[in-house]
Parts: sequence; structure tokens; C-alpha cells
Amino acid sequence: MDNNALGLLASLDGVTLQHRGLHEGTQALIFVVVLGWLFVPIYIKAGVVTMPEYLRKRFGGKRIQIYLSVLSVLIYIFTKISADIFSGAVFIQLAIGLNLYVAIIILLAITALYTITGGLAAVIYTDTLQTLIMVVGSFVLMGFAFAEVGGYEAFMRKYMEAIPSNITYGNSTISPECYAPREDSFHIFRDPVTGDLPWPGLVLGLSILALWYWCTDQVIVQRCLSGKNMSHVKAGCVLCGYLKLLPMFIIVMPGMISRILYPDVVACVVPEICEQHCGAAVGCTNIAYPKMVVELMPNGLRGLMLSVMLASLMSSLTSIFNSASTLFTMDIYTKIRSQPSEKELMLAGRAFMVALIGISIAWVPVVQSAQSGQLFDYIQSVTSYLGPPIGAVFLLGIFCKRVNEQGAFWGLMVGLLCGLSRMIAEFAYGTGSCVLPSKCPFIICGIHYLYFALILFGVSIIVILAVSFMTEPIPDIHLYRLCWSLRNSQEERIDLDAGEEPEPAAEKDEESVNEESEEKPGCCRKAYNWFCGLEQQKGPKLSKEEEEALKRKLTDTSEVPLWRNVVNINGIILLTVAVFCHAYFA
Repeated sequence: MDNNALGLLASLDGVTLQHRGLHEGTQALIFVVVLGWLFVPIYIKAGVVTMPEYLRKRFGGKRIQIYLSVLSVLIYIFTKISADIFSGAVFIQLAIGLNLYVAIIILLAITALYTITGGLAAVIYTDTLQTLIMVVGSFVLMGFAFAEVGGYEAFMRKYMEAIPSNITYGNSTISPECYAPREDSFHIFRDPVTGDLPWPGLVLGLSILALWYWCTDQVIVQRCLSGKNMSHVKAGCVLCGYLKLLPMFIIVMPGMISRILYPDVVACVVPEICEQHCGAAVGCTNIAYPKMVVELMPNGLRGLMLSVMLASLMSSLTSIFNSASTLFTMDIYTKIRSQPSEKELMLAGRAFMVALIGISIAWVPVVQSAQSGQLFDYIQSVTSYLGPPIGAVFLLGIFCKRVNEQGAFWGLMVGLLCGLSRMIAEFAYGTGSCVLPSKCPFIICGIHYLYFALILFGVSIIVILAVSFMTEPIPDIHLYRLCWSLRNSQEERIDLDAGEEPEPAAEKDEESVNEESEEKPGCCRKAYNWFCGLEQQKGPKLSKEEEEALKRKLTDTSEVPLWRNVVNINGIILLTVAVFCHAYFA
């Protein structure tokens, strides 16, 4: 399951989030199949650990690799980490009554403890346990919510009547469009011009963001690359797809019911009242789900749901911390220090994680007030400004071997400039709210962010192809098993940067090795090394033949016929379910 904290929050127009949630879920069904069947085999055959590393092998040079690593970390800060920190703190604040930033410190302290000490293995095992807790707890809350509201039919009727009692701001009455549910609330496909989420942007623009997130994001792909074999990878993708069907029913709909039960809080529109309830003048929709947990559930189950919420948030944070640390140490720090030791890389990763947390906390106030206080819209908008060029480069890099380094680089640069121009202008003017609209000019903020994602994706593709066709192509000898048309080639590949790899560090002489082996760390030193993951167990030195055998095993994508057929059939079923959901709910 995608453990992003957004799944635990509902928006002001709850059914808006419902049809966004449905589309996001059904698109996830499609793109996890694309990930497992098309993208991951290329990544495995390339023998890479990070996504920037794949681009370095595919295009050569270092500038694209470093650029993507830095940009990925920035996206983590702007969206994933700061949003998860904020949403988790909101729930702790509402449930326990703590100050927002005290709640943030508690959340991060618990999360950092097992992320730093455990690494990726701890993240994967805790994710598995927490997903089970989340699903069970969310089903329990869904049952209480529908029982309270009177069933599904009553839920649909009462939602359209759920409006706040106080609709006066200053000496005037607030317009109904600011607080009343939209007439097209239960329609998935909305007007392409006047709709709050126009259907072309939802179908095409959100698909571009899904391509970037599911198929090229380090947090997601890293899990696939840690799979035991190709069948395990595909099975994990299929399970992820089935789980993505659940959030609309067990998370989004209960969030909508929260608006029915507590309209004066969740649907508040008067800035002073909203600030009194949740500390944000632009709206309190972000507390819809936790408000219902605190108010509706009995004491024992309330504790269960507290663990569910925190499990989701910590699961998401640990995944991001681990992936960001990997990106920094493998793709950025190794460019600063050409021959770092394993211990040095560990320490650099830990220090970077601390800095990442500090910057993300500083960004929390921006998250709190952006996009009319709707966290889902904030994250989708930021990724719409920064993600499409990355998706375009990976898509063309894998499926069009004619694309070269110059085209990819300038496509990324043009896309970045266009995306940052829109994002900076929007943050500078502020997105405002319905009651207090932003003064951002229409030419800057008037284009819906999903339309902007579509335009940005198209511009990036045009620039990449144009520059690539005007420059020299990359010879096939450098592309074997790096792009789709050459995926099954058995020829030996010569990496584009083969001559630029740093020489291995000189081995220490036998005397210095003996000196090191004689030094016994004390108890405090051992505890420190264990906590920071610095205990090094020397394994047997592999021969050249053993190293080659290990490399072949790590890049092997072959499957046992029986399990290949099982996962392929499930992949087809998953795509069929995605088509059915679109047809039924549309």
C-alpha cells in the first residue's frame, strides 16, 4: 500500500477527494503493472541501485545523475517529508492536545530510532506489519462511520446537506460556492473548464504524475529492486495494486462522513473560526479524519486508530528517509569524496538525514497554508511542477534508444525552469482560499496544475527529442540491456563512463590491518557503532569468478514458468479491475 499520509486526510469537497482517490487508485493499478512488467526488468538488467545511477549508465556523464539526485531530495522535502510530518503532528495535536512542533519532535524521534538503527530491512518489515494494522483499523472505523451516518444512501444524501452554520465574514454573507458541496460532487468526470478537477487533467495529467511516482521514484522502485527475483517483484506490484483499491472505501469515505458529522469544524469557511479549530485560517479539512477518530470511536479502539495513523505516517517517513539517504550517499557524496569508506558513507547518510528533517520542519508552515489548506492539492500541485520532466526522461530513455545525454539534460533544464517559474510565483502570491482569494495573475495561476503537468510533460518531450535528433546518437554497444529494444541482448556492454570510474582504493598493508584487528572497541564505542549501523563484519574475499557469478545473479530477470504464469494472470486481472472501476464509477 502507498503509505502516504494523504490517504488519511479528506478535503473540503469530500467527493472531490473521492473521485481523485478513485482515479489515483485505478491509475495505480495500471502503473504498478507498468512498473513490474516494463520498467523494473530494465533497472535490474542495468544492475543499478538508484534511479540517478540508471540515468548515468543510460546517458553517460555525471550532470544528469547529480541533478536528478538533488531534485529528488528537494521533492522529498517539499512534498513527502514536510507533508507527512505536518499531517502526523496534526493528529497527535488533536488527539493529545500537544503543541504542533512538540508533536513533530515526538513523531520524528520515534521514526528516526528504527530508521537509523535498522536501515532498509527494518523499513520493509515494519511496513508489512503496519500495513496490516492500517487495513484492519481503517475497516473498523469505516464500520463505525457508516453506522453513525445511517448507511450508504443516507451518506450520499446527507453529504449534499452538510454545510457550516456560520457563513458570515465581516458584514457580508459568504458565497455558497465557498462552503456548499458542488452539484457535480458525485461525478467523476467534471467540466474541463469550470470543474475544480477537470477530467482531461485528471485522466492525462494525473497519469503523468503516476508515471513519475510509481515507475521512477526512488522510494517505490527501491522496494522492487530489493525483491528476491522477478516473480517476487511482480507479485509485490500486484498486491500493491489490490491494496490501492481500498483507500477510497476505508479512508476517503469516512473522511467525507466527518464533514457530515462535524460541518462547523471540517467545513468551516470563516478564517477566525478555522484558526480557532485547527490553527489554519484557510480551512480545517486536514483534520477531517483524525477528528472523527477522536470524537467517534470508543476509548479502546481510539488507541488502535492512533496506532494506525502513526504507523502509516512513520512507515511513509522511514521509506523516504532511507531512500533520500541512499540517493545522497551513492549519487552526491561519492562525487564529493571519490573513495569514501563504508563507515564514512554511513555517517554521511545519518548526518544528511538530520539536516533533511530540519529543513522539512522549517517548510511545515508553507504546507499548512498552501492550496487552501488542502494537503492533497498541495502535494499534487508541487509534483505537477517538478515531476513531469523526470517522467519524460525515463520514458524516452527506456523506450527510445535514439535519445542521448544532451537531449535528456536540456529537456530536464527547460522543464525545471518552467516548473519552478510557476511554483515560485504561486508560493509568492499565495494560493489563498475561497473567502480570501489570492491575487496571483490568471496567466500564472489560472491554468490548473494538472493541465500544467500535461503541458510541461509535452514541452519536455519535444525538447528532449529535438536536441537528441540534432546531436550524435549513442552507439548500441553502450545501450545493451539499458533500453527496451535491446533488453534481451547478450552482447557485452561498455558503459559510457567506464573510463571515468575511480580506481579502487589501494589495499592497506598487512601491518596496518593487523594493527586494526588488535584494537578492541570499548562498550560505549560498541553501543555507538551498533546504534549508527557502523558495525562492519568482514566477509570472505570473493574471487573474480565468484564476483561475476554474483553479478549475473543480481541482474537475472528469468522466472520459473509456473510462477511467471501466476503473476501474469494476476496482472491481467488487475488491469481488468482498473478498467471496470473506471467504467462503473464514471
